[in-house]
Amino acid sequence: MARRFALIGAAGYVAPRHLRAIRDTGNVVLAALDPSDSVGILDSYFPDCHFFTEFERFDRHVDKMRRNGDGLDCVSICSPNYLHDSHIRFALRSGSRAICEKPVVMNPWNIDALQEIEAETGQSVNTILQLRLHPAIQALKQDVTTSRRDSKREVDLTYITSRGRWYGVSWKGDVRKSGGVPTNIGVHFFDMLHHLFGRVQENHLHLNTNTTASGYLEYEGARVRWFLSTDAETLPDDVRAEGQRTYRSISIDGKELEFSSGFTDLHTESYREILAGRGYTLEDTRSAVETVSALRRMKTGPIRGESHPLLHRIGQVA
Repeated sequence: MARRFALIGAAGYVAPRHLRAIRDTGNVVLAALDPSDSVGILDSYFPDCHFFTEFERFDRHVDKMRRNGDGLDCVSICSPNYLHDSHIRFALRSGSRAICEKPVVMNPWNIDALQEIEAETGQSVNTILQLRLHPAIQALKQDVTTSRRDSKREVDLTYITSRGRWYGVSWKGDVRKSGGVPTNIGVHFFDMLHHLFGRVQENHLHLNTNTTASGYLEYEGARVRWFLSTDAETLPDDVRAEGQRTYRSISIDGKELEFSSGFTDLHTESYREILAGRGYTLEDTRSAVETVSALRRMKTGPIRGESHPLLHRIGQVA
């Protein structure tokens, strides 16, 4: 029997992945919300879905469905980061499971509060940690788990996803709403690193601007130099020469981990796991949320030997 969904944030960048996942797992979206009405994408998936641009009317519609005995099973949340906590609370108190994009919340104390509401309502929160499901990451996890080492792995993580001027004007460019670069585009990588290498032992911030951030993380099993950016000027020269605007790289002990493909269906796979009762919980997200929350409150420190190589190229290290 098809599960009944609502979706919050229907005009957002990631919403189509959720719509596709809901459709491909045999379920249906009955109501959607977004303050923007640029939601023609709904026609490709659920044209009969009721759509609202005002939360109050959406809330009333969802409540009426519940009172009529036709309540929702799940609410998928694709809204701006700073609204996730509120929208999860809405879902739980509406008698629905919440499925939320990353970062599930902005701070670890938000996790604690939501866990209390889970207990009160009997509903649950799941989040999308899609990199944990990537075949290359799963293979690496198996290798890390089974191999014995006397030293930590040396890891360089680089992710550059070029964005135009619009990005800084949108909510994504407002650190109060998005959390800034480490939170908005880095949190799922930090979750992946925790998943692979264990507990965070050190966390240092070397660079933090509106477009670029870099630092050093030490885990139980790895030393990680990381670099994240939305600025096309930070792309390696050979990547720019080929006209590419995105660069993703993870090297482990000098060997490149190939995971540029295999992303297409990870949201659908995430939904399958969630609906089968094997989804990632609030507690699963805690390490990554703690990492980015700490970074937002951290001042940049001296750049020592653990600095990312790209910091030299962009002139941040002599």
